[in-house]
Amino acid sequence: MARASLAAESTRQRPVAPVKRRRRLRWRIARWLLILGIWAVLVLGVVLVWFARDLPRPDSALDSARRPGLTLEDRSGHPFATFGDVVGDPLRLSDLPPWLPQAAVAIEDRRFWSHPGVDVLGVARAVVVNITSGHLRQGGSTLTQQVAKNLFLTNARTLRRKVQELMLTVWLEHSFSKREILEIWLNRVYLGSGTWGVDAAARMYFGVSARKLNLWQSAVLAGIPRAPSRLNPRADPAAAAARGREVLAAMAETGAITAAQAQAASAQIVFPPINGTAAPWFADWASDQAQDLLPENEDATVRTTLEPRIQAAAETRLTAMLNGPGVAANAGQGAVVVLDAGTGEVRAMVGGRDFRTSPFNRAVLARRQPGSSFKIFVWLAALEKGLTPEDTVSDAPLRIGSYSPSNFEPGYRGDVTLEEALAQSLNTVSVRLLLQAGGPRVVAAVAERLGITDKLPDNATLALGSGEVGVLEMAAAYATLFNGGYAVTPTALQSAISAGRPYALPHPAQTRVVGLEQAGMMVRMLAAVVNRGSGRAAAIPGRVIAGKTGTTQDYRDAWFIGASGPNVIAVWLGNDDNRPMKGVTGGSLPAKLFHDIAMDIR
Repeated sequence: MARASLAAESTRQRPVAPVKRRRRLRWRIARWLLILGIWAVLVLGVVLVWFARDLPRPDSALDSARRPGLTLEDRSGHPFATFGDVVGDPLRLSDLPPWLPQAAVAIEDRRFWSHPGVDVLGVARAVVVNITSGHLRQGGSTLTQQVAKNLFLTNARTLRRKVQELMLTVWLEHSFSKREILEIWLNRVYLGSGTWGVDAAARMYFGVSARKLNLWQSAVLAGIPRAPSRLNPRADPAAAAARGREVLAAMAETGAITAAQAQAASAQIVFPPINGTAAPWFADWASDQAQDLLPENEDATVRTTLEPRIQAAAETRLTAMLNGPGVAANAGQGAVVVLDAGTGEVRAMVGGRDFRTSPFNRAVLARRQPGSSFKIFVWLAALEKGLTPEDTVSDAPLRIGSYSPSNFEPGYRGDVTLEEALAQSLNTVSVRLLLQAGGPRVVAAVAERLGITDKLPDNATLALGSGEVGVLEMAAAYATLFNGGYAVTPTALQSAISAGRPYALPHPAQTRVVGLEQAGMMVRMLAAVVNRGSGRAAAIPGRVIAGKTGTTQDYRDAWFIGASGPNVIAVWLGNDDNRPMKGVTGGSLPAKLFHDIAMDIR
C-alpha cells in the first residue's frame, strides 16, 4: 500500500521539472529582450546624438542670418536688380488672400493639415507617380520638412541631413501650430531672383504686396519653389505660366477652387513686360555706391537715376555698331555713358558688348588714352590765361627736344583761331597752347579740377591725350562745361529706404570750378567741332550738338563726347588687348554712335 502511494506521488511530481525549465527559459528570454531593448535604446540614443551633434539650435535658426537685401529701382520706381537676399514684410495668413496658402498646400502638400509632419501616403504616391512617368514629377517632402530643410539645413543629399530633417520636423510640429508652420513657409521660401518669401516675390514680379495678389498670381508664386531659378517670371515667363496653370489645376482637384475658376484664371496669366533693361553694368556700379553710403546689415531699397528708355537705346545702338560696321573695322569693344549735365545723374551705362561673357565695366574701370578729346582741358587752360576763341595761334611745324607733333591731316594752316583749331583738332596748336598756358602741370591741374583723378604725364604729349582716363570721368568733365561751370560728381542714387525708413543720401553742393564766360566759350567752340569740324557725323539737323572727337595712335582708341539737350553722351570704341582698329577715328563710328543714341532719346 505504501509502495503504491509512493508511486502515485512520484507520478504527480514528474511535470514539475519541465514547467520550471519553461519558466526559466521565458525568464531568460525576457531578460535578454530587456537587455537588448536597453542596448537598442542606448545605440539609438548614440546614433541620434551622432546625427544631432552638428544640428543647429532650432529656436535660434528661426532668426537665421542672411545677407542684407538691396533692391535697385529705376527712376520710375520699377525694380530692375537685386543683391543679397531680398525679403518683404512678414505676413500672417489673415493678411493674405485665401487662395495663396490654398495654392501652396494644393501643389506642395495636400495632406498638410492632417499628417504629423511626415506624409507616408504622400511619399508612396510620389514614388508611384515618378516610376510610372519615368522621371521626377513629384516630391515627397511635406511643407514642414521643407521648412526644416530651408531654415536649418543645407541641400546636401546625405543620410545625416535626412535624419536631421526628420528630427527638426518633429520639433517643428511639436513647437508650432499648422497655421504657424505654413506662415513660416510662406515668409521664408525662396522664390527666385534673390527674393525670400511671398511678399518680396510679389513685389518683384507683380509690383504689389502679397496682400493684393489675385488668384493666378498666387498660383504662379506657389509653383516657383520646385525650381526657383527656372520657374520665376523673370527667368522664363512661359515656364512660370505653365507651372501656374498646373497649380490652378491642383487647386481645382483639391476643391479649393472650381474648375471654371481654374480655367478663367489660367486664361488671365499674362506677365507685365519688364520695364527697360536689367542694366547690369549700371546695377553693379549703383550697388557699389549704395553699399558705401547705406548702413551695414540692413535691407534697403534705392531709387536710382537709371532711365530704362535711354539705357535700352544705348545698349541697342552699341550692340548694333559692334556687330555691324564694327566687325569690318576690328572694333571689338565699346562703352557708353549718358548723364545729366546739370545734376551728374547717370541715365544709362554700358560697360561692354556682353555682360555675360565679360562683366568688366569699361565705362568705369577701364583706363584708355583719350586722344584729342582731352584737348578741352588745354583750350580751357588757355582761356583762363586770357585768350579767346577769336585769338590766333600758329599751326606750323614744332619741335620740343626730340618730340615733334604733327597733325592728323597732312599739312599746316598757318595762323588759325582757337575755335577753328579745336574744330579741326590741330595737334601743333594744342601743344603750343599747352606751353602758353603754363605747361603740362597747369593743364593737368585744370583736368583734376574738372574731375580727372588719374595721374597724367608731365610732358608736352599731354596736349594730345597721352594720359589714361575713364569714360565716366570724361563724361563728368564735359558736363562741367555744358552746365555753366559747376563741378559734376556722377551718381546713380536718388533716394533710399533702409530698414523700412527713409534714409538721407548725401548730395554734394554745387561748386563752381569754371567761370561762366569760359564755359560758354568752350561750348561755342565744341559746337563748331560738330558744325564744320571733325565731329560732323554727330550733327543732328535742327538741334544744337556740341562735342569733341578723340583718336589715339594707330587707331587703338576712338572717342566722341558731346551734349544733346541736357544729356552728355560719352562713347569709346577699341579692343581690350589694345589691338589697332582699321581706320576708326573719333569722327567716324563713335560720332555716328553718338548721333544714333541722341536721336533715340530726343
